[in-house]
Parts: sequence; structure tokens; C-alpha cells
Amino acid sequence: MTFDDIRDRASSERDINATCDRLVSADAVMDLQGGMVRAKGSDYDESRLNVGELPGTCTVYKVPGPGKTTSLFTLTVRGSDTSEPLYRIGDDSELEPFRTGYGSQKRDVTAIADRRPEARPIGDGTLGRYGNWYTTIRAECGPGSRATAPKLLNVTARADYDNVSEADRERLAHIARSAAAALTDRIGCRTRLPALPEQQLASVPSGLRPAQAADGSCRWFARHIEGRGQGRLPDRALAGPARDTYPIEGCLLAVSPDHVGRIAEGLHDDDRDYASAALTHSPWWLRTVSYFGAEARTVGYEDEGGEDKVIKAGTAGHARGAWWASSICGGKPALHTLSSSYTYDNVLGSQALSALFRTYVDDITKRRGCTHVAYLDAKDFRAP
Repeated sequence: MTFDDIRDRASSERDINATCDRLVSADAVMDLQGGMVRAKGSDYDESRLNVGELPGTCTVYKVPGPGKTTSLFTLTVRGSDTSEPLYRIGDDSELEPFRTGYGSQKRDVTAIADRRPEARPIGDGTLGRYGNWYTTIRAECGPGSRATAPKLLNVTARADYDNVSEADRERLAHIARSAAAALTDRIGCRTRLPALPEQQLASVPSGLRPAQAADGSCRWFARHIEGRGQGRLPDRALAGPARDTYPIEGCLLAVSPDHVGRIAEGLHDDDRDYASAALTHSPWWLRTVSYFGAEARTVGYEDEGGEDKVIKAGTAGHARGAWWASSICGGKPALHTLSSSYTYDNVLGSQALSALFRTYVDDITKRRGCTHVAYLDAKDFRAP
């Protein structure tokens, strides 16, 4: 490095520190994507983080040459709040697992969950979860925390470029954990963050497999279709590992183009447009997710008027492509949810949806030893 390079890098590190309010290691951020000499923080206030005003986000840009910038890295900090959920369910475009759009050239839109595959837990899940381009560290603020500290924090370090390397995946995990440690100290959140595992974080799979062979968090579904038949239910699955310590456990299910064709043959003429859309910009999918402990108290959805609603622990209900049931697991609240893509719940019908969700809730509550299950009535699965 030349003297000018050293000066530019030092200046960049100061800018990153200011942009992210000293939560991240500027040196580690500049080592991403093979390393760089120059980077800069965002010029916009909404992309500059202030620890005193959470939630917040900061974005860092790579500067490959004079007048040129490309997005490099984003840190997001969110806390549990009574008005805005940390986790969303239902028919929400942000939850779409597949990259789609009008004019898409993809021949098989549900083969790979290229937009939002199921995250993998870090270690036993207590520390957080990760994907191929991000890491989210969770921190529960326990007794002795300041009154202003949230009950639960999520700190996410995300790479804003494609083809994230294994080395960068590790860097993101370390950046996220160190940011969470600095943040909890500064806001008075009393917590204990486990260490990152010594073994390297493995790549997260995004390819869906035949549902009848599903295991892990989707094993219950393979058993369901074995006993009840395929019908109009999904024929593909993307499972994660299943372990009783995980605070979040999800299973993604989707319908292949061939199965869409078979289902379309049995639809009324007015409903066949749904099938055509399912092959391009509106694929059919379902996702089950269970939230345990602190996570169960900050799950919600967007209502018909666009307002955020947080689901009350201990309840059962439904709204806009979302259904939920509750239980108590290990003395802590749990929320068990089912989300459906737009129109697919109508295609499945209330009877199939009700039976499916009952199987899921029965399976996970039995496996986790949960009690006091609050379940939906069959009428709550009727088509809107």
C-alpha cells in the first residue's frame, strides 16, 4: 500500500465509524469482498445509525474509483416493540422466498429459494441465525437491564453483493456479534452472548427437494402427505435442522410447475388464471414457522389497512394469508404459524389447510413437549 492508500483507508475507517455509530469494526468491513482501500458511509440520514434512536440502519459503500460507489455492507438493529413486530407472517411481499416478476425468464420458479431461503441457526440457536449473505445475532435483555432496553434485540450484518465467499460469511458473523456486544453494553442491556462456534459456518442450502423425502423441520409434512395423499398440497420442501433449543424453526413448502399443471386440471375456469400466474410471477408456497420464548412475543402481520399488528401470546387467529396457534413450551410462550402465498390458500381449500395446520401444530408441540395449546377452529380456514 502506498502512503495515499494508507491515508485513504484511515479516512474511510473514520467515515464508517461515524456512519455506524462505532458499532462495527471498520477494518473488518473493509476486508469484505477481497479487501479495499476506499469506502464511504451513506450520505442519507436514514442509512446512518444512531444508537440513541433505534431501530436503525447504516450502509457502507465501496469506492472502486473516483465518482464511483457500489453498495458493500448494511448493519441493521431492531428491538422488540409493542407496535412493530420483529417477525412477520402472512401474505407479505417481503416474505416471498422466490425471485419473481413479470417477464421473468425462469422456467422453474420454485426450484430454488433464491430470495429468502430458510436461515440456519448458529450453534444451538441461542446466539442467532445466518444465511449465505447475512448473520443475525439475537440478544435477550434480562434482569438488571435499563428500563429503556428492549426485551429482545436483533443485530444483522449483511453483504450487499453477490457470491459471498465463505471467508466473508465468517467475517459477517464476527462483525454482527461484536456489534451486538458493543450495542448491548451501550444501551444497558444485560445479556450473555455465546461465542461463535469454532467450526466454519456451512453454506445454507436453497434448493427445494421432493416433499415426500423431507426431513428435519419438514419431516412432519412428509408424514402428512404419506398418510393423506398429495392432493393439491406442495410437492417440494426446503427444511432446516430441528432441535429443541432453536428459538425459531421453519419449513418452506412449494409447488413445482408440473404439479401446478396437474392441479390446474381440476380448477374451475375462473381459477385457472391462478395456475398461470403460479408458473411466473405468483408461485404457490406455504411456510410454517414456530417462535419460542422472547421471539413468540414479537410476531405480527400487516392488516388490510396497512397497519402493523402484534399477535398476543396465548391466542389463536388468522389474517391475510396467516394462521397461528399458541402453546407453552418449557414454561415459556410459543407461537406456531402458517403463511400462504397469494391465492394458494383458495386453491387448497379450507379443509386441506385446516388438516395441514393441525398436523403441524400437533407434531411440533408434541416434539417440544408443549402444553396449553390454543388452536384455531376449522371455520377459521374458510376462504375469504
